Amino acid sequence: MKFSFKIQQYQTDAVDAVARVFQGQPYNAGVSYLRDMGNLSAQPQQLSLVSNGDDATQVELQDLINDSGFKNEALQLTDQELLQNIRTLQAEANIHQSDKLVAPLGRCSLDIEMETGTGKTYVYIKTMFELNKRYGWSKFIVVVPSIAIREGVKKSFEITADHFMECYGKKARFFIYNSSNLNQLDSFSSNSGINDHQHAGVCGIHERGQERGRPQGRCCGAYYLHQAGRVRFPPPD
Repeated sequence: MKFSFKIQQYQTDAVDAVARVFQGQPYNAGVSYLRDMGNLSAQPQQLSLVSNGDDATQVELQDLINDSGFKNEALQLTDQELLQNIRTLQAEANIHQSDKLVAPLGRCSLDIEMETGTGKTYVYIKTMFELNKRYGWSKFIVVVPSIAIREGVKKSFEITADHFMECYGKKARFFIYNSSNLNQLDSFSSNSGINDHQHAGVCGIHERGQERGRPQGRCCGAYYLHQAGRVRFPPPD
C-alpha cells in the first residue's frame, strides 16, 4: 500500500518559518574537512561494501583509508541577525518577541510547537529538505525519547520518501544509530549527501539515553532535531 500525502498550507508555513530564521545565510554545500582515522594498519587496504542505512539490499563502496569528510557549513549570520530574523517571524505571528537568543549549548536553539496530530514528524523531515535546498545543509540528527517513537520516525522516513522525491528531487538517507555498527556513523561523516541527486541528507535516529556510546558533541557539523520540537543550530561543542 502506498500513502498519498497532501501538502497542507499550515505545514508549509511552519517549514518556511524555520528556514527564514537563517535568511541571509549563503548557500554552501559539501564543506569538506579531514577526518581523524586513528591508527591505520600498514597493510594494503581494500574497498569494502557496507549497507546503506537500514535497507540491507542497498550497499555502497567504502574506502577505508579515505580521510575526507563533509559537514554542514557553519552559520555565517551574527547573533544580532539571527535574533532579528526570529523577532520578525514572531511579530508576523503575533507572539511574544524574544529579547535574546536561547543558546545554552550552541548558536541558537529553537522551539517549534505544534499540536498532536498536526504532522510534526512530516514537518521536520520537510524542514531538512528545505534547509538543504536553501542553504546546502545536508546532515541532521533526530533525537527521540523512546523506542516506540524511534520506530515511528523511521517509518515516517520510509513512507514519505517518494513524496519528498516528487517535491525536491531527492531522497533522505537515514539510519538508526547503533554503537555496535560504527560503519554507518563513518559513512555519515564521509558522505557529502548532496553529490548524488537522490540524497538530500543523512539522519541518525537514536533513543535519547539508550546508547551510552552515542556520538557526543559535533558529529560532522550535523544539526540536531528533537521529537519534542527543539532545533539546535549548530550542535554543542
